[in-house]
Amino acid sequence: MSATTGSEVAHKWRFFRSGGFDQVRIDTVEDLRHLGELDQKLWSVLACPTSGLEFDTRTLQLLDADGDGRIRAPEIIAAVRWVCTVLKDPGVLFLESDALPLAAIAEDHPEGAKLLASARGILAYVDKPDADAITMADVADTTRLFAPDHFNGDGIVPAALAGDERLAKAIGHIIDTLGSETDRSGEPGMDQARLDTFFEQARALVDWQAKAAAAADLILPLGDATAAAAEVFEAVREKVDDYFTRCRLAAFDHRAAAALNPSDAAYAELTGDELDASSESVAALPLGLVAADRALPLVDGLNPAWAQRIGRLRDEVIKPVLGEHTELSFNEWQDLSGRFTAFRAWNADKPLSPVAAIAPDDLRAMLADDTHAALTELITRDKAAETAAEHVEAVERLIRYRRDLVTLLRNFVSLSDFYSARKKAIFQAGTLFLDQRSCELCLRVADMDRHAGLAPLSGTYLVYCACLRQGEAPITIVAAMTGGDADEMMVPGRNGIFYDREGRDWNASVVKVVENPISVRQAFWSPYKRIGRMINEQIEKFAAAKDKAIEERSAAGIAQTAEKAGAGTPPAAPQAFDIAKFAGIFAAIGLALGAIGTALAAIVAGLLSLPAWQLPVVALGVMLLISGPSMLLAWLKLSQRNLGPLLDANGWAVNTRARINIPFGAALTGVAQLPPGSVRSLDDPYAEKKSPWKAYLLLILLVGIVVWLWWADLLPVPAL
Repeated sequence: MSATTGSEVAHKWRFFRSGGFDQVRIDTVEDLRHLGELDQKLWSVLACPTSGLEFDTRTLQLLDADGDGRIRAPEIIAAVRWVCTVLKDPGVLFLESDALPLAAIAEDHPEGAKLLASARGILAYVDKPDADAITMADVADTTRLFAPDHFNGDGIVPAALAGDERLAKAIGHIIDTLGSETDRSGEPGMDQARLDTFFEQARALVDWQAKAAAAADLILPLGDATAAAAEVFEAVREKVDDYFTRCRLAAFDHRAAAALNPSDAAYAELTGDELDASSESVAALPLGLVAADRALPLVDGLNPAWAQRIGRLRDEVIKPVLGEHTELSFNEWQDLSGRFTAFRAWNADKPLSPVAAIAPDDLRAMLADDTHAALTELITRDKAAETAAEHVEAVERLIRYRRDLVTLLRNFVSLSDFYSARKKAIFQAGTLFLDQRSCELCLRVADMDRHAGLAPLSGTYLVYCACLRQGEAPITIVAAMTGGDADEMMVPGRNGIFYDREGRDWNASVVKVVENPISVRQAFWSPYKRIGRMINEQIEKFAAAKDKAIEERSAAGIAQTAEKAGAGTPPAAPQAFDIAKFAGIFAAIGLALGAIGTALAAIVAGLLSLPAWQLPVVALGVMLLISGPSMLLAWLKLSQRNLGPLLDANGWAVNTRARINIPFGAALTGVAQLPPGSVRSLDDPYAEKKSPWKAYLLLILLVGIVVWLWWADLLPVPAL
């Protein structure tokens, strides 16, 4: 039988037990190289979101190959395999530093050689040509690594890249009218979409202008002055039409002339106003006096409110077209109006585009030459220049993976960061201080309602808090309380302080609580607290009921007395004391007290009959009988607490039951304790003064019980 070669020997994985399940250790280069062989059923997590984590966002984006906002196991495996391929010594991933030694890059591998050359080029560009390592700071600001006059592969062309004044001017027009994209160099530039849009709109605008040039006599009767003249014409067109319509109606029926001119009453109404030529009431009157087939006066006899506008019509429109006129006939008005009809139709078809701000000659020149094709060629060449951009990004990817990848593995393949005391997990957002406790298991929550629907399955006491900090967007967190008690928890209104992973403090206010057992100690005292609350509530209800009854009887008695006094009826004589009735009441009270005393006597007699050493055992048994079920139920629930639902509610895919047992839960929540070696003074000047009467009353009660037991022959007397 042939010997087994080294390549055929399976990798020996090492596991550790924590959280109630076996977790793989990621400690060596061989662990990284064989990660793809590890059965994914043994992975702690199969997917996690790229947001809401205390982890570098850019690294997560580079890991998210399909850009869906989630990191999955195949993407992790691909990243680890790539790193192990391009690094000569992947062991540098386990060192806590963001510096990547150039010697660690595999220069004998084709891709590694490109990365090494790119890294040295970057170091030379940032004035560190002799450096033997490249850091995150060297590639953080990409604008330092790309000059605006060099192709960089992003498909955005700034004016400096044109290399030609004519093309640079065209790029400037595009940016000015349609906005810009930011080039990798940090300069504004154009992309293919903006270029095509610009020339499409320019072509539509030039074609529209060409229609006017082809029919200049019809569309532009006044040449270049047509647009200004048309504006003057349109300002009075409706008013002039109104005047001529009135005159034609007067020609149709002479009786209409009086009605179509302003009445005496209309003029009378104007006498009460302070009039000027711009008054609305004056402007509402006709342009001139209405008469059958009367021409429009252009100088005298005009409505003062319209005199200036009609004067501009006379000088800027009528005079250039018809010559000097002091009045305008209806036929002349029709001729003038027809001359501007074609212009109005053409002007209505004007393309609405910011490109119209550019001079028409410049637009025609750009459309006539090869500007569009030349700019398209620049964009194509820039996209083709992938080496610079892609290699810089590849170097950045390698540096980030060198710094962050192992950390992610220890929060993904295993949850060793969470279950170790060395560092916090990437999902732990910070520490919440509330109610003399510090809660370490705090998670950011994007949707509290959705999270609260799944998180209770964790079996953990959860507190949702709204956190505010001046100058920051508000956030919501959920904190797991795994120590202390919840007697003072109030919703809403309980306030605390949340410290994020950067050490910044936030005002935290409780907005929701999901109740579950916190500790066995709390479960031990909970029955007594419930009984105490119940007794207190019943006493309060009884006192309130009695107070209300006395108040109602007093009010009824006063009302009855007042009614009888008002009616003149003498008050009724008080009822005679009924000794029999009160004797019955006293007898009933006596029977009740006797029954209670007999029961107490039986209990005391039974206790006194026991040997002294059994009394503590009986007391302990009674306490266990009361608190035992609550403690057992709490212990069972606390033993089943699970981290999985808390993370799944945030979009994770936890692959195991990551339990938070009682000892680990106690480590996640710190309860206030005095520091070791502290000196404590018990002298409280404001403490309540102790009164001996309580002790005296208790002693008298005990003596009375003993005497009564002896008198009733219920107290065993030892024989002499």
